[in-house]
Amino acid sequence: MINIAVLGYGTVGSGVVEVFGTNGDIINKRVGDVVNIKYVLDIRDFFDDPISNILVRDFQTILEDDEVKIVVEVMGGIEPAYTYVKKSLEAGKSVITSNKALVADHGSELLSIARDKNINFLFEASVGGGIPIIRALNSSITADEIQVIKGILNGTTNYMMTKMFYEGADYDEVLKEAQDKGYAEQDPEADVEGIDACRKIAILVSLITGRQVDFEDIPTEGITNITKEDMLYAKSMEMTIKLLAVMRRGEGHMHAIVAPYLINKEHILYHVNGVNNAVHLKGNVLGDAMFYGSGAGKLPTASAVVADIVDAAKHLKVNILTMWEKDKMTLQPIEDTMCRAFVRIKGEAKDLKSDLEGLFGGIEIIQVEEIKGEFAFICPRMTEGEYQEIAKGVPGIIKMMRIEW
Repeated sequence: MINIAVLGYGTVGSGVVEVFGTNGDIINKRVGDVVNIKYVLDIRDFFDDPISNILVRDFQTILEDDEVKIVVEVMGGIEPAYTYVKKSLEAGKSVITSNKALVADHGSELLSIARDKNINFLFEASVGGGIPIIRALNSSITADEIQVIKGILNGTTNYMMTKMFYEGADYDEVLKEAQDKGYAEQDPEADVEGIDACRKIAILVSLITGRQVDFEDIPTEGITNITKEDMLYAKSMEMTIKLLAVMRRGEGHMHAIVAPYLINKEHILYHVNGVNNAVHLKGNVLGDAMFYGSGAGKLPTASAVVADIVDAAKHLKVNILTMWEKDKMTLQPIEDTMCRAFVRIKGEAKDLKSDLEGLFGGIEIIQVEEIKGEFAFICPRMTEGEYQEIAKGVPGIIKMMRIEW
């Protein structure tokens, strides 16, 4: 028997227990042993729940029990999760987590402890919910140098953008609906400001480079400034708008960004709607690959957590090597990266086109009949720094959005 402890009995923690209740026999067959949830840690009472018999409030009970071989952290946040995870690893217990904030901030350190103890620190559910992207990068695509990652990595914002695009709803309306349905927190900042997606792309880039990428170093824009008018422009161009997390590798450099992008209807991510997530990557040998599925939610996330439990149970006292060292990866400054800009500007196209072409070069004018007093134009490809330098001297610019290419 392999005993495990679950830290936290919220959405994901209760989902893990439910997955074992539903598929326990299958899980045990795949492990080749019986996996038993010995403890659930939570400060709350659950009188009518079967887990009340195994509920504990003191982490030391779990830490000091040598029969517990695997600890599952699904509490969220940095503390006390970090302290509990580190102490568990130092005590020789493998750890599974769905906590993207913890992994982004402390992944290299915790992986190092796991290697030294010949145990495992696994975190498939920290990126993309139920999508097996981390396992793919660590095992299935290890022959490739990953050149590009483009991901829709946040289900909340993708749900909101889908509603705005197809139903013409405004931002405040769809945010409230997302909160009412439980897709968005009452404090939605981490989602709508792009922080959640930024942590996830930082984890992916750290894994493919084997070096630490701090999410604070990745330029990040959220969706709070996306409007009905933006969606009307997108529709007029047969495009949509998605919050993308993007990494590109160039000659001797790598850059990453999280921002709203215009993408055309032929793009592989165009039809990823609702709360679904997707990761499109390109390897130098494999070429294009796409991972798609439920990016959040109780059971999809719990499914990924349990898959890691199975992996850890099959590899007790055997470290599954994950290359992620603490040496920091330096990303290319955003001003040096290439972009193709979509720009909204106040005024009339007939009056301003000549001047704008003199500044930006050949531009494409976009006009939408329902939108008065402004128009839009698309710039030729240039660096972000070149665009910003020119744009500083142009009055009336409402906003710039990048076009995925």
